[in-house]
Parts: sequence; structure tokens; C-alpha cells
Amino acid sequence: MNEISKIDTSYLAFLRLLPVDIELASCCVITKINELQPDAVICCGMAESRSLLTIESTATCGDSRLTTLINLEQLVASDTIEVSDDAGKFVCEGLYYSVLKYIIDHNLNIHCIFVHVPILTKQNLAEIVSDFKLIIHQIKYCSNPYINKKSSSNFG
Repeated sequence: MNEISKIDTSYLAFLRLLPVDIELASCCVITKINELQPDAVICCGMAESRSLLTIESTATCGDSRLTTLINLEQLVASDTIEVSDDAGKFVCEGLYYSVLKYIIDHNLNIHCIFVHVPILTKQNLAEIVSDFKLIIHQIKYCSNPYINKKSSSNFG
């Protein structure tokens, strides 16, 4: 997502090339959360089989399921961004779950989403970058970005 880093980054911090290991990647992100104390965290991962940006609504670990508090349907009122309930059962879902759990366990006022990014090509690059900028804009400029009061974490 080098194209994303070309936008106004005065309010963004990027963590790149996280280890492909749930514990190590989670530790890196949580350390940065503690350091920066951001208003929002947007985790990203590649999704080779998808053609659009996909925002994950939930993450699971065993029988435990956590849901973002952001109302994703309102956040992404776009035909070119999808909402998914399947974060992938690998590092992406493990990282998302760990970050959501940390935010909940520490009662932090931080919004968190996970975005799966398709393989970038010359044909889709402009649209994907535009959609990602829309997501960032919505998260940044909405004082209460579509908080879904009915969503909650479910511990099984």
C-alpha cells in the first residue's frame, strides 16, 4: 500500500512488514498503540482471492468472537467496499482479534477495523486507493465514526 503512504500522513503512522506470526505481529501493533495512543487503528492484510477492499466485522479465537463497534454498513456506504464476517482464520484474524481484545480489556477509546486488500494491479489501483482514502477519511473526520451501540464483544 505504498500509494496510501503518499497521502497526507501527518496524522497517520504505518507499521509495515509485520511478522507473519500472530503473537509477534500483535505485540508490534499493541506496542505502537501504547506509544502513540491513537484514536483509531486500521489493520490491513492481503487477500489474494478478493477483488475489492473488504472490512472485517468480527474476529474469532476458539469460541470467543469480538466485533468492531463501528457500524461498517454506514461507514462504507459504497459499492466498491465489502463487509465480511470471515477474517480468514490465519494471522489476519489473529491480529485483529488480539488488537480488539487489547482495546476492550484496557477500556481504550480506540476504534479498530481490519481491511483486507486485494492484489493491486494497474486496473484496480486507483479505485482501491480511492476507497482506502475514503475509509481513512471517515474514521478521521467523524467524531464518533458510526459507532454501533448494539455491537459488542462476545466471550464464549
